[in-house]
Amino acid sequence: MTSSTIVPLSVLDVVPVFEGGSATTALHETVAIAPRVEELGYHRYWVAEHHGTPSLATSTPAVLAGRIAAATSRLRVGSGGVLLPNHAPLVVAEQFGTLQALFGDRIDLGLGRAPGTDPLTARALRRPPGGGGGEDTFADQITELTGYFAPTDPGNPVIAVPAADSRPQVWVLGSSLASAGLAAALGLPYAFAHHVNPQASVAALRRYRAAFTPSAQLASPRSLLSVLATVGDTDADARQAAAPYLLGKVWMRTIGLFDAFPSEVTTNAYSYSRAEVAFLDDLAAPQLIGGVNTVRRDLAALVEATGADELMALTIVPDQADRVRSFELLAQAASAPSPAARPGVSAQI
Repeated sequence: MTSSTIVPLSVLDVVPVFEGGSATTALHETVAIAPRVEELGYHRYWVAEHHGTPSLATSTPAVLAGRIAAATSRLRVGSGGVLLPNHAPLVVAEQFGTLQALFGDRIDLGLGRAPGTDPLTARALRRPPGGGGGEDTFADQITELTGYFAPTDPGNPVIAVPAADSRPQVWVLGSSLASAGLAAALGLPYAFAHHVNPQASVAALRRYRAAFTPSAQLASPRSLLSVLATVGDTDADARQAAAPYLLGKVWMRTIGLFDAFPSEVTTNAYSYSRAEVAFLDDLAAPQLIGGVNTVRRDLAALVEATGADELMALTIVPDQADRVRSFELLAQAASAPSPAARPGVSAQI
């Protein structure tokens, strides 16, 4: 990004499957779009972890991150995130140590504590009874995992190869004040899910900065905000492009799992209730959905309010060309300083 950028931009990808498509198609589209994102000057490309969810084809972030890293040359690539209670920390260290060894210092390991699935599937992932996702357990798992990247106990017979000489950048992910406090206590960078819990964004990032303790990885706090971002040539175009995903959010509340996000045709034919319209208005209002001028204004205001150092765009639209266009326009929206923009924000981290 250029020196006039309000904040660096990155991408969060959940590999959505739309009507008429398939998980295979969605995965290939993700790999195809990453080099274009790199050309536009974006900083990171993270893939999420979900299980047992047919509409989201992103169950193995380490595998997919490796494919994306192979298709790009500069972009930081990683997980947004690995849901650590689903995995043995040793295995995660081996996977991401291998990625770091293969692709150099551009691998990120974002760690979350949610199951990312239903209880039955979580059990099949070898999660312990009761979920095993308590804050103390998650903190212990992070400590164990990061210890494999910088081993200090010569008597420990457990070795993660090649993690000891190939350390990725480790992030804590979350959507609560508790996760903000944990990231601060561990001295790790923090990624807050504004697209999940926008009402807590300001308080969580303030808590993180206030409580931050320097660590071997990070001397001062560093945060990013993941936000639902759909940018069009006009506000109406952006709302039209975002509508299928937003209808999918309605389905999540009413029917639970579904095989694919709706197409534009299905979305246009849907008759919304008043309650659904109110729900979607509340959901979309804190996000970045609009034309360039609207998003430039809202982006600057969001950065000013939260103090985020970086913005990560979650862009879920049915058409690949519209998705690329949204990333192009978001880069335009972020490239011109606004009077509301927070002064002194670094263009690159």
